[in-house]
Amino acid sequence: MVARCAHADAGGLFRIWPIFSAAALRRKVLEVLTCGGGTGGDGGGGSSCRGRTAYRSPQRMPRPRPRPRSDRLAELLRAEEPSECSEEAEAEAADVAAARKVEAFEELKGVVGALQDGGGGGEGCMSRVEAAKAVRRKAKDDAGAREMLAMAGAIPPLVAMLDEGGDGGEDITTAALYALLNLGIGNDTNKAAIVQAGAVHKMLRIADGGGASDALTEAVVANFLCLSALDANKPVIGASGAAPFLVRAFQSAACSSTEQARHDALRALLNLSIAPANAPHLLAAGLAPALVAAVGDAAPVTDRALAVLCNLVAACPEGRRAVSRAPDAVTSLVDVLNWADEPGCQEKVAYVLMVLAHRSYGDRAAMAEAAASSALLELMLVGTALAQKRASRILEILRADKGKQVADDASGVVATVSAPQERRCRGEESVDGEFDDAGMSAEKRAVRQLVQQSLQSNMRRIVRRARLPQDFAPASTENLKALTASSTSKSLPF
Repeated sequence: MVARCAHADAGGLFRIWPIFSAAALRRKVLEVLTCGGGTGGDGGGGSSCRGRTAYRSPQRMPRPRPRPRSDRLAELLRAEEPSECSEEAEAEAADVAAARKVEAFEELKGVVGALQDGGGGGEGCMSRVEAAKAVRRKAKDDAGAREMLAMAGAIPPLVAMLDEGGDGGEDITTAALYALLNLGIGNDTNKAAIVQAGAVHKMLRIADGGGASDALTEAVVANFLCLSALDANKPVIGASGAAPFLVRAFQSAACSSTEQARHDALRALLNLSIAPANAPHLLAAGLAPALVAAVGDAAPVTDRALAVLCNLVAACPEGRRAVSRAPDAVTSLVDVLNWADEPGCQEKVAYVLMVLAHRSYGDRAAMAEAAASSALLELMLVGTALAQKRASRILEILRADKGKQVADDASGVVATVSAPQERRCRGEESVDGEFDDAGMSAEKRAVRQLVQQSLQSNMRRIVRRARLPQDFAPASTENLKALTASSTSKSLPF
């Protein structure tokens, strides 16, 4: 399709043009693509899409407003804001703490300097006694102060102060001892450093010098207790000769001023007895008789004394023999089973008796004479599992000696003979198989009656301590026979 142009060329001819020119077509395409982005041209009959509401693209619709942030997100954002502040506060607090540590270390260095120069820095400087008291005060409850004082070199001058004499020498020595005591509490490194500095021998010289006051003795014993807690120090202290001093402190009269020293000495001896190498030193100091004599004291003393006895009898045969030779050793140990209700005491005394009964026939005879069987039977009813096992073992050992007697002849030689067997005489056997008392002498009948009464009394006591009904105890010989007829000694548990 062509259109006639309104203008003719010079020859009067007409030119044929297409209805849509190329420029108009490009404008049309751009208008369609942009959909209102451009304006319509003045030629080609083109028009923009402005005003075409029917064909408006959905993208031209107003976009919805963004949804508000959730509460959780807001909380997280709010939580992130103060974190920076908290980090800054923590950094500031760390700087303050570091500054305080530096200040405290400088102060401790001043105290150590006073210990080293003895207050010779001029007026206003503290003396050595004041410096030692300051060390004691600062190291009492502060573990960090103990480490810093040791790093600053406080231990060597304090150990050197133990040799101070003259006027005010006891005050200086006491202050140095308590300062060393607080430095060693809870710090194994300081304990080893104190021993390496030679404090053990200096303290022994103070204790053996004579004329030492109760306060000075308590300070020395407390230091031995503290230093002996370290395993590496146990052989050193045991070989230094401290055992006799500690035994004397333990045997001292229990008065208000030395009671604490007595308890500390026993605890120090317990620490030393843990090392088997110290057993000969402790036995040579006479520790075994002192412990046996203290078994009947208060419960804490008895428990620790029995613990030391267990270590001694287990360390070497000499320890077992020393305990066995102590006056009334077996009787005292059996008495503990009759009155001690603490499980720990019962287990320890059963262990000592078990070792003694296993190795010595004389100790087994002493146990039989002290009526240990009834106490052991009671322990098997009311004791712990460990105490029951040990009591059962002792009863088995004692049962192996049943039917034997121990007699001392004129030469002192112990002879073992079989128990005499009763001969059945005609007419002495009763209907139920038991022997009648008609053929017995008055002494035998009295002994038999005493044995029956003792068995009944022991059974009532066992029932009472076991908290069983009282009617469980046999009231007569017939009930006792009925109770024991179905049981034998072989039914005891191991």
